[in-house]
Amino acid sequence: MKKYADALDDNGKQELIYFLQSRTKEMKAPVRVIDEIQEQKHKDGLVCPHCVSHSVVRFGKYVIQTRTGEINRQRYRCKSCSQTFNDLTNTPLQRTRRPHLWVRFIECMIEGFSLRKCAEILNDEISYVTLFYWRHKILSALKQIPIESFQGIVEMDETYFLYSEKGKRDITERKPRKRGGKAKYRGISNDQICVLVARDRQKMTYSGVLGRGRIRTSKLDEVISDHLSESNVLCTDSWRAFSSYARKKGLVHYRFKSDGKQRVKGVYHIQNVNNYHSRLKRWIDRFNGVATKYLQHYLAWFRYLDSKEYENTMSNKKSMLVTSCLFTVTFTNVGLRQCDVAI
Repeated sequence: MKKYADALDDNGKQELIYFLQSRTKEMKAPVRVIDEIQEQKHKDGLVCPHCVSHSVVRFGKYVIQTRTGEINRQRYRCKSCSQTFNDLTNTPLQRTRRPHLWVRFIECMIEGFSLRKCAEILNDEISYVTLFYWRHKILSALKQIPIESFQGIVEMDETYFLYSEKGKRDITERKPRKRGGKAKYRGISNDQICVLVARDRQKMTYSGVLGRGRIRTSKLDEVISDHLSESNVLCTDSWRAFSSYARKKGLVHYRFKSDGKQRVKGVYHIQNVNNYHSRLKRWIDRFNGVATKYLQHYLAWFRYLDSKEYENTMSNKKSMLVTSCLFTVTFTNVGLRQCDVAI
């Protein structure tokens, strides 16, 4: 047996690993994950996901059919609104029919595989279209992970992505682009989507879509003020919106011009945030263009992976799945298709 395994190439060995995992350890993994979801969600007591009441009682069990047989799971009833729910209500796993595939799908997400590659790895047991909805339900939860206040030196800079209506039919404003395409105008224009990244030296990171065209002080104040305090030292490029914001908030501010003549002033620089931009751009290029309405999801995806250092361990897989189930996700498939962002 070992002789045949050694003769396989790297792809063949990976497929063999997936096959063996699906027949042994991975068969029990979803159950363990669900037990952990139950423990994390109810650590402060049972709460109704519909009306947020604590007047909740156990209300029998329900049966789901899996590859390993039938599994009994707990149902609850709220005495305030009389609605019933379970541990997976309003989570990405709600009404899932293939629980045995979720851990392997999370592994594919950590690797950053395309949807078709994910479907191939999962042995075509599930359509890549279904995996699209799985992905975005997970990402709509991850983008809700709260950002703690920044400590000490905070580097802040903007980067730009091409405005995209990828997947939309009957575009009337312009000709459809292929594989991302190019902007109609040179420089920064409304064809560009501004993404702000702020990052302190402890690697606490904020990344968010600010709108089309150049960054504005009012929008900057709206999205970042809750995370900054007067004790922070701000390092940015020389764009005037940052200067206006720092002056308005009374922050110590160091500016670095884009000509690159002076990149460091003692311990102050913006090299960490620029490096984050580079990693983000390289990572997102693999998707051949991302629809602007989903861009915030991809920013949250990358921020999560970067915080975990891209390690595809069982601990990280479980953490990603459990964490995504601790936030409310009410998107239906139709809602995800119609998802729109005010830009």
